[in-house]
Amino acid sequence: MQADIIVVGAGLAGLVAAAEAADAGRSVLLLDQEGEQSLGGQAFWSLGGLFLVDTPEQRRMGVKDSHELAWSDWLGSAQFDREEDYWPRKWAEAYVAFAAGEKRAWLRDMGLRLFPVVGWAERGDGRADGHGNSVPRFHLTWGTGPGVVAPFERRVRGTLLEPSAADRGRASNRVALGGFEARGQAVIVTSGGVGGNHDLVREMWPERLGAPPETMVAGVPAHVDGRMVAITEATGARVINPDRMWHYVEGIRNWDPIWDNHGIRILPGPSSLWLDATGKRLPAPYFPGFDTLGTLKHLRTTGYDYSWFVLTQKVIEKEFALSGSEQNPDLTGKDVRLLLQRVTGDGAPGPVEAFKKHGEDFVVAGSVEALVEGMNSIGESDLIDAGSLRQLLESRDRQLDNAFSKDAQLTFVRGHRAYRGDKLVRTAGPHKFLDPKNGPLIAVRLNILTRKTLGGLETDLQGRCLTAAGTPLPGLYAAGEVNGFGGGGMMGYNALEGTFLGGCLFSGRVAGRAAAAAGG
Repeated sequence: MQADIIVVGAGLAGLVAAAEAADAGRSVLLLDQEGEQSLGGQAFWSLGGLFLVDTPEQRRMGVKDSHELAWSDWLGSAQFDREEDYWPRKWAEAYVAFAAGEKRAWLRDMGLRLFPVVGWAERGDGRADGHGNSVPRFHLTWGTGPGVVAPFERRVRGTLLEPSAADRGRASNRVALGGFEARGQAVIVTSGGVGGNHDLVREMWPERLGAPPETMVAGVPAHVDGRMVAITEATGARVINPDRMWHYVEGIRNWDPIWDNHGIRILPGPSSLWLDATGKRLPAPYFPGFDTLGTLKHLRTTGYDYSWFVLTQKVIEKEFALSGSEQNPDLTGKDVRLLLQRVTGDGAPGPVEAFKKHGEDFVVAGSVEALVEGMNSIGESDLIDAGSLRQLLESRDRQLDNAFSKDAQLTFVRGHRAYRGDKLVRTAGPHKFLDPKNGPLIAVRLNILTRKTLGGLETDLQGRCLTAAGTPLPGLYAAGEVNGFGGGGMMGYNALEGTFLGGCLFSGRVAGRAAAAAGG
């Protein structure tokens, strides 16, 4: 087989790279270990959130954003501190400029549209110059992940080399029927990260985050196995920052799984009480939706692989969303009537209520004692004491007798409801958890959910893979999660969310254009 450019990996970054190279007049061969039905990879399953800066959507919501503020937030989160962060930082500069510049218009020209309410993800560690978004920047795609993939997927045409009956997301066979060879003037590696290979995740787990967990749920399918990282490294490409990774601490086991050990992330509003496995409240700033890796690091000191949310029916109705295109049929299906039910209707969204009813991690009860009995039955026995939990809830509820409080979480809740988007769809009004009219009480066991690789193949600003000597490997490029979304880790130690899809879009675009231009 012969083509000008060979793209290895048919996820979002690969689709973008292929489309850009084809638009430049190059012939492209797109290869993947999964079937044609899995085009788009993990992006298909995503919520479709995009990091954008100073947009019309933000301005309509009363948000004042700027390139300067976004770059300050990025540096506070990335915390670049290594010699090998030279190219990652260069990529970060270029990406933030892209997110504040032509990114929105480029996507809009291809037909992508945004939900008008901008979300506020990764609210931060409490420091003005530290980790987190100073303002809401999480722009949801109308159509979620499939809506992001669609402009590029519909431009892919070809022949399926080996049919597979496996549904999208489910493990396919690895039976080798024979070998083949493909040649081109350039190869772009876009094979994704390692989150589906838990043994490799544990092997790469950084000491700074504590001991690796024995038990995790999988936020990505099994084919996200990291095989191409080692294969590409063996050709002379350099891998940097392999210890930088992004795993969530709000994972729940899918009661209706698509892949093995399938976990779903709760996208929480800020009101749920977060407790460790023994019932101790997490300290500030480890509140829901604030500091993912800071919370993970804290929880790894507890000796347990899970923690708890404790909340009310009023909180779950207003604040719980589930990450994943399949968990948001209104946004994914562009169903306005169903969306209005989410905003104005009684009860939590249908998928959330289904988890509450069927999910093994959920406990629903009419009293503290019954709640604790349920928590101890699905967690390790007798770790939670009913008297201690009642005292904690009573202390919290007393802080609501005034419009001011010394409880930092309640202060944050009140402050964030000043943002129109939070008040409208994401943050419940402050209320007493022990008041029966706000019930029933709900507890959710939270598991560590594997997700993204933040380090990877080192690349220059053209997406060319670099050797240990810093020289480009002729004809070899990388994009997407396999190169840390740019340079070998443009997010540094932390992510500001909406940057995973955006990083695939940007790095795929850069690598596809550069490889096409290099062909003459």
